[in-house]
Amino acid sequence: MTQKVALHHPAFKLIRQKPIASLNIEVQEFEHIETGAQHIHLAADSEENVFLVALRTVPKDSTGVAHILEHTALCGSKKYPVRDPFFMMTRRSLNTFMNAFTSSDWTAYPFASLNRKDFSNLLDVYLDAVFFSRLDPLDFAQEGHRLEFAEPGNAESPLTYKGVVYNEMKGAMSSVPSQLWQTLTKHLFPTSTYHYNSGGDPESIPDLSYEQLVAFYRTHYHPSNAIFMTFGDIPAEQHQTRFQGQVLEHFKRLDYKVSVENEKRYYAPIRVQESYPYNDSDSTRKTHVVMAWLLGKSTNLSDTLRAQLLSSILLDNSATPLMHALESSEYGNGPSPLCGLDDSQRELTFICGLEGCDEDGTADVEGLILKTLEKVSNEGIPLEDIESALHQLELHQREIGGDSYPYGLQLILTALTAATHRGDPVQLLNLDASLEQLRADIKAPDFVTKLTKELLLNNPHRITLSLRPNGEIQKHKENAELARLASIKAELNDDQKNQIIQQAQDLKARQDQQDDASILPKVTLDDVPKAEEDQACEINTVNGKTITRYATGTNGLVYQQVVHQLPALSPAQQQILPLYTSCITELGAGDKDYLQMQKWQASVCGGLNVFSSVRGHIDNVHDVTGYITYSGKALNRNQSALTDLMHTTVRYARFSEQVRLKELIAQIRAHREQSVTGNGHGLAMLAASSGICGMSNMSHRLSGLAGIQAIKRLDKSINEDTALKQFAEQLADIHAACIATEHQMLVIGEHAQLDEFENTLAQSFAAGTTHTAETFSLAHHQAKITQAWLTNSQVNFCAKAYPTVSANHPDAAALIVLGGFLRNGFLHKAIREQGGAYGGGASQDSNSGAFRFYSYRDPRMAETLQDFDNALEWLQSRDHGYQPLEEAILGTVSSIDKSESPAGRAKRLFHSQLHGRDLVFRQRLRERILATTVDDLKRVAAVYLVPENANTAVITDFANKEKANNLTLEVIEL
Repeated sequence: MTQKVALHHPAFKLIRQKPIASLNIEVQEFEHIETGAQHIHLAADSEENVFLVALRTVPKDSTGVAHILEHTALCGSKKYPVRDPFFMMTRRSLNTFMNAFTSSDWTAYPFASLNRKDFSNLLDVYLDAVFFSRLDPLDFAQEGHRLEFAEPGNAESPLTYKGVVYNEMKGAMSSVPSQLWQTLTKHLFPTSTYHYNSGGDPESIPDLSYEQLVAFYRTHYHPSNAIFMTFGDIPAEQHQTRFQGQVLEHFKRLDYKVSVENEKRYYAPIRVQESYPYNDSDSTRKTHVVMAWLLGKSTNLSDTLRAQLLSSILLDNSATPLMHALESSEYGNGPSPLCGLDDSQRELTFICGLEGCDEDGTADVEGLILKTLEKVSNEGIPLEDIESALHQLELHQREIGGDSYPYGLQLILTALTAATHRGDPVQLLNLDASLEQLRADIKAPDFVTKLTKELLLNNPHRITLSLRPNGEIQKHKENAELARLASIKAELNDDQKNQIIQQAQDLKARQDQQDDASILPKVTLDDVPKAEEDQACEINTVNGKTITRYATGTNGLVYQQVVHQLPALSPAQQQILPLYTSCITELGAGDKDYLQMQKWQASVCGGLNVFSSVRGHIDNVHDVTGYITYSGKALNRNQSALTDLMHTTVRYARFSEQVRLKELIAQIRAHREQSVTGNGHGLAMLAASSGICGMSNMSHRLSGLAGIQAIKRLDKSINEDTALKQFAEQLADIHAACIATEHQMLVIGEHAQLDEFENTLAQSFAAGTTHTAETFSLAHHQAKITQAWLTNSQVNFCAKAYPTVSANHPDAAALIVLGGFLRNGFLHKAIREQGGAYGGGASQDSNSGAFRFYSYRDPRMAETLQDFDNALEWLQSRDHGYQPLEEAILGTVSSIDKSESPAGRAKRLFHSQLHGRDLVFRQRLRERILATTVDDLKRVAAVYLVPENANTAVITDFANKEKANNLTLEVIEL
């Protein structure tokens, strides 16, 4: 680290500074003297600078006030009085991350950028949006909720509820895990803010008034209640100068503190039974049974680490006692998705249970869990298993993330819970000393037995929840909403009806107005790097096998992969390929059963991962390249042990543990079924594009809605022993075929150890016999798709797809830019702002040669499909200036130059090279993107996005079957 001891602005006082060697950062904590605002700066040698401002938000009902305020605050501010500065800045920026979050007790506004000018621009907009928001009533009506007539100008038509958050939460609460969590916390926290749904319950959201929203803003969005957090190489003093001049000098200290009170504790455990909507005709074994305990404070590092360690000891993998009991139990289909420790709130929560239970199975599940915990408390856990759990904590602490969120943001979020509750955020980042103390503590023979009794068995604040399916609830909710709206309408006088009509007209006029975007700061194409920065690698040959090595900063971890060519597979083998990759690291190998293998993994690595990658050829999407990758990561000291583990797994995997296989398939099925409402837009796009080529068809069959259907059939079929045995044999055949093909290796680590790591890996995997096998290919496939998939969902997901071009085609770049251009200029307003969906857009997938429109958590269906067509008409019928083109190009480049960890970047570059996407290809694509014109956009749309080539897919509720039929869609029940 080159940054010296931080200076600070005179309006701030330095509380402390603490270097954390294991993270290569220095934590500098400051307090603003006048307001009490907190500033935590993580000084790092990182060009990617991160900013986050968090406000403690503690709702006292389920109206979603904090969530709706998060949306509405970003709809215009004092300095930037435009309607949508947040989304406008997403396309005027080179950000590597931009978002806003509402948690159960805080609301945060984070962004990150590699460009200093861009960072400054975003900081200016964010600070003004948070502390000087306009909070226009029409924005509240758009983002939160409003009453509208079904025919906006006709007061005789029925009343309806509309609003972005209203529909977002309808979609969110269609997810069974979300309903399970909200029901659980409602009973686990009877008196505190966690009793309520901070995102908003759709039944309660219409109760929130505009005046209540403004009052909440005034009491919560104040510097005295704010935590400013920054990461990177911009000095703290420079940030504070901006905070002071733009925000803090305009405020005085609040005379009260926003906080979460400790929950009042139960004197004895309770049992609760509730229901959730489920409209499928088969509701057998659909009950969820979970147990939850309220533990100590998340701000207490000792409490948190001990609880994390116990959770890891009990649940981390299939060999841990509680997870093994849950996975092997006949009382349910698999462990609950909520299993584990939640440390995101003021007080810690430990949860475990089963899904797929019988309605009358609550006592059995509760008995199984308590019996397992009593056994642990009586017999203890072997020291080596406790050390493995502690090893996992250390590995998690050391790993540099940043492949989903920027690394700096991950560190900030780690510290945020403690900061929110006025604890010690530095402690949660600097775990080394505490881990060493824990390493000494676990040597006590009764460490786990005492901890199990203290936190769980002797803890009376415990609930057992049974959440059962009910086919009538959704209909009852819909009828109650209709009755409420009818009652409201019956009491409206003419003036009130006219007000509703007028508000709809005013909102549409506001949505249609052209704001002066020039008042917002921006970067230009001159600020865009003209070339991608490459990362050097070294390629060696050992015993005829290629080994690629990247020297990069990994903070004491090593990453390694063995990559085989994917062999030719039959359609039946292709169908179960994802199950092979999911199951192989969960089974036995060599002379070890799956429990022994799970223990071995926990003791030496951060998990093994196997994945297949199939991509269309850059010049022809009907030709594909395919690879199967066996991957692992470990602390440097465990690299040799990791290599032995990987070698045993890859060379000696066995598929004879059929009972275990059956358990795994049930768990995978449950996970896939629960993914629909969270990823409905992605699944709808896969379905719509499934007729375009063999690649897109395989994606739909394996990873899409057809894949969910397939695993449901498989899960049912393997109840028969013969079918289960046949399935196991098919997996073994796929494995034998995969490891018989040509392979190469990848190792990523710090320079000093790479020679040793390469030699160890090469000795294990460079040898071995391979034969020249037929490589993977896909049959040519083209078909017209017009489908509606029915499931349990209160909202819709719509998609259209058109066949286009492969990745290296000269038109690919214009199609990529076109997606952002249509989203920015038309789709965002039509689908989100006016249509009320949570999101909508378009994108080019050059991997399968498809251009795809989509909507997400959408109350509409036919109207959205029409809006997809209207977007193309809008494109061709207007003269578009340079600014929207520049914004679309900036957004495209920003998505290409996204945040990555050093190891993540090395892996991406390696696999891109495997599939022909080398630096020459990537640079050529970048240059074409930067050179795209509006005429290019119009031309490629006219050539490829023609009505006769459109394919349509919609995911909707069972209740909308008639609507789907009216659209002449083929109706398929998921």
